[in-house]
Amino acid sequence: MARGDLDVVIIGGGLAGLTSAIHLSKSNFKVVLVEKNTYPKHKVCGEYVSNEVLPYLNFLDFNPFNYGAKRISKFELTTHNNKSIKASLPLGGFGMSRYEMDFQLYQLAVKNGVTVVKDTVVDVDFKANHFNVTTKSNQSFTSKIVLGAFGKRSNLDVKLNRSFIAKKSPYLGVKIHVSGDFPEDKVALHNFKGGYCGVSKVENNHINLCYIADFKAFKTYKNIDAFQEEVMFKNLALKQLFHNSKLEFEQPLTISQISFETKTPVENHIIMCGDTAGMIHPLCGNGMGMAIRSAQLASLAIIDYLEGKITTRTDLENQYTKVWKTTFTKRLKAGHIIAYLFRQNWLAPILLNLLQMFPFLLSRIIKMTHGKPMKV
Repeated sequence: MARGDLDVVIIGGGLAGLTSAIHLSKSNFKVVLVEKNTYPKHKVCGEYVSNEVLPYLNFLDFNPFNYGAKRISKFELTTHNNKSIKASLPLGGFGMSRYEMDFQLYQLAVKNGVTVVKDTVVDVDFKANHFNVTTKSNQSFTSKIVLGAFGKRSNLDVKLNRSFIAKKSPYLGVKIHVSGDFPEDKVALHNFKGGYCGVSKVENNHINLCYIADFKAFKTYKNIDAFQEEVMFKNLALKQLFHNSKLEFEQPLTISQISFETKTPVENHIIMCGDTAGMIHPLCGNGMGMAIRSAQLASLAIIDYLEGKITTRTDLENQYTKVWKTTFTKRLKAGHIIAYLFRQNWLAPILLNLLQMFPFLLSRIIKMTHGKPMKV
């Protein structure tokens, strides 16, 4: 089946893909979004979102607090040897599960006229200034623009011969929801040897526990339970959380080969956004905010191109690349540096002592990995 005369095909229906779809549909463009999974679905994700995106979400007619999102204003950091520091978040944020947030954004996209197709894209061909997108079930879509929002790592990255995909990544991500005692206004980051775990409450009073670990170190243990007991629970805050909580998932969700390598915002004329364009280290806790922010940047550039304000595809690609780098390059570099420093087990306690002596530094570090409230 072939479908032509489309303005935009969006590959991937996570936060970046869905918010872009809603934005573009509000400007009356014909949008098809292709997503391989059904909604709702849990994803390995920290599920904390900076308030910097609230003005943009409101512009899209989406209010996370209508669906029970938890308002977060406090931050706690602990090291593997049980040193800790607390601070107020400069902007604050909210906790909401991807299960709920993606589902509600999906419903809003459909309400706005977006066609959502459950399928997997297997090829994207660019010819004569148009794209032809082919799916696993032999559907074909022709469009003026393709927006790549297919996540951290995909077979499409291999197909497009993206440079980062050839490099092995040493990280494993694990996520569970539990019920138990944890303040709903706090996000915590608990370090352990070889990784760290983010903790925050989401809309149904479940606690999201999402951690990233060095895969090589993880493989030396029999299973997840053994790794948690032998490594993670040396951090007593984590031990108490896990032992005093009730598991709400039948099995933990896992994802491997998480890459923090540099990516490009445009590849083979495809406009990339979200984790597909670049991923901040989860230690910095703002990947969801970055995905939504990049969706806005991509949507604004695409609208200008489709309305003739940007006259050539080359100008579109150059302008988007420039604004993406201006917005995110410093954040990504800060994330890499912060993550590297905290991976040094001997250094992390020293850094925390320094932050305790000069607490204003922690606020500055948080600001380095977050943006200002988005203008709409």
